[in-house]
Amino acid sequence: MGKDIREDIAWAQINKDVLKSLENPKKLYWVILLIAIAMVGVAVGCEIYQYQTGMGVSNKSNSHVWSLYIATFIFWIGMSHSGTLLSAILHLMHADWRKPIYRFAEAMTTFSLMTAGLFVLVHLGRLWMVYYVMPYPNERWVWPNFQSPLVWDMFAIATYLSSSVIFLYVGMIPDLAICRDNIHAGWRKKLYTVLSLGWEGTDRQWRNFRITYLTIACFLIPLAVSVHSIVASDFAMSNMPGWHVTSFPPYFVAGALYSGCAAIITLFVILRYVFKFEEYMTLPIMRKLVRLTFAIAMVWTYLNLIEFSSVWYGHDQTAKDQLIFKATGPYAPYFWAMIFFGSILPLLLAFKRFQTHLPLLFVVSIFLNVGMWLERWMIIGPSFAHGHYPWTWDHDQWPSLVQWGIVFGSFGWFTLLFMVFCKVFPSVSMYEVKEMVYHRTLALKNKPAVKGEH
Repeated sequence: MGKDIREDIAWAQINKDVLKSLENPKKLYWVILLIAIAMVGVAVGCEIYQYQTGMGVSNKSNSHVWSLYIATFIFWIGMSHSGTLLSAILHLMHADWRKPIYRFAEAMTTFSLMTAGLFVLVHLGRLWMVYYVMPYPNERWVWPNFQSPLVWDMFAIATYLSSSVIFLYVGMIPDLAICRDNIHAGWRKKLYTVLSLGWEGTDRQWRNFRITYLTIACFLIPLAVSVHSIVASDFAMSNMPGWHVTSFPPYFVAGALYSGCAAIITLFVILRYVFKFEEYMTLPIMRKLVRLTFAIAMVWTYLNLIEFSSVWYGHDQTAKDQLIFKATGPYAPYFWAMIFFGSILPLLLAFKRFQTHLPLLFVVSIFLNVGMWLERWMIIGPSFAHGHYPWTWDHDQWPSLVQWGIVFGSFGWFTLLFMVFCKVFPSVSMYEVKEMVYHRTLALKNKPAVKGEH
């Protein structure tokens, strides 16, 4: 296995390469940006039409009160978990290979949460009703209904988003100072001067920085797990068939890590090519990331099998009928596609020859997230289509083009935010890559000579 990063790369070269990415990306960057803007335009048009016409255009009904919007909301919440959670865990484990890639993974967390939050508004239909899920003081005696999952989600999203933004920002302060000192004029200079908070790199500043960053990392790990457990409780607390499952909290956390790791692989390949980060986003790092993704995929598969077996051998006949309905009814193609993309396709990642094949990994990572999106849809759709009471069954319900347009646009919104971030802020941590190079060089100097070496 090769080294994660070259030991002979100069610190000045690290600054030059990363700062260059802020000024001169490939033309493909602008193509991606324009496509993302067009996708957002489609979503905005669909939302305006839905707002003016009513929620009937989304094909929602009394049976299908939750639909594609909530399924995609869960998908984006799950996508957000890998960036900050894995960054915090690997930071505590002193895993050096995370250093060139953790910055964009944390940014992915922030923008995924910002995308997920929009679906709470879209699902309400009446956008002004978001006032009633906000945790405002109770002097007016109009507290929100705490039995509503939307209120739980508002608390979860607000807490996790604010914490993730703080974690991302604090980790960027030394790099923002580098940007401030190397850019001599313009709005960027003013922006970096304000955001760097007067960073001079003194010993006291570094000590305080290390303690603060470590404290936030320790806080974020239980917070991330609890946030997605709250989203899982939206379902597990209900009596709907297919939802009332005690394994949902760990199942949702594993699924969140899974989809997030797959997204990190996708973004790894894009950034490596678009911003010319071949020296930093190396194949050995990709191999470690792929192996981590494979391990999480197997955990998710195991939890899936636990859920299926507990339902099959349990005494809840309605839940068993629901499982059979998923596997053999009108939703069967999507159920088996979920199984294939989520549990069978990742077996490719176990083979060493595929772990550094970037074009293949790019395609596979996208299909892994297709499988994870289908998993969220299979939680929502079949349960409402085939519930406890036969007179509420609606097997023919399918999302409308308006719903698909808004979901389609959400991917453009995420891409737009992410690509703008990578153009304005350093997506590779310069100071941590320098530390990584320094420690590797020091280790080589202190390495005992082997007999026969000169």
